[in-house]
Amino acid sequence: MSTAADFFRRFMPGGTPPLEQRRAEMLARLRSGGIHDQRVLEAMAAVPREEFVTEGSEGDAYADRALPIGYRQTISQPLMVAIIVEALELDEGDRVLDVGTGSGYQAAVIARCGGRVVSIERIPRLAAAARSRLRRLGFDVHVVVGDGTGRLPFRGLFDAIGVAAASPWPPPTSLVDGLAPGGRLVIPVTHVGDGGGGDLGERLIRLRRVDDDDGTHFPCEDLGACRFVPLIGVQGYSVDMDE
Repeated sequence: MSTAADFFRRFMPGGTPPLEQRRAEMLARLRSGGIHDQRVLEAMAAVPREEFVTEGSEGDAYADRALPIGYRQTISQPLMVAIIVEALELDEGDRVLDVGTGSGYQAAVIARCGGRVVSIERIPRLAAAARSRLRRLGFDVHVVVGDGTGRLPFRGLFDAIGVAAASPWPPPTSLVDGLAPGGRLVIPVTHVGDGGGGDLGERLIRLRRVDDDDGTHFPCEDLGACRFVPLIGVQGYSVDMDE
């Protein structure tokens, strides 16, 4: 929600540009950053990001960076959200699992792209706030509290799974096993050098489930460098990392 000060700055010389201008600037950055899926661009334009940031941060909602949302969590950089959603290769009606609800922004973008979204968040207060926000804004997203790295509390498989926190390598088996045939898992992972050679940094990867005469395979694509909060859970990092 915009503050009164933000409202008046829109009409004052040298003040903060209006939301429409900041949103347009964000879309231009997305295009220059390699986002070409028109549905993703339209979704990013339609979802009011200023509704998903903490009060007082509305003026930075469309900035090219992640923003804190409390509980040592963040709303991801707009370009990274767009990269993840585009990499999910969504079709209308796809069943999608969003791991790490946070503010609910990525789930909203996925829903706007036509996905039927289930979103899981381990922090109850974040989940409750996101559930209320998404409902108020008219996004049909089912938000649950739970560990996105453990046994998933859902029936059936997912056409796409997007994760907004960095996992150890390899990714949680629960997520890999949750893919339907042809399904895509997009997840940040932390690679460690061979022979304990040290942390090589986070990479965004896409695993795809391929079923053929030789069985089921999960070829992996490297989508580039990234930076996320750690994925906490039984097949993720220890909760101590988040304290």
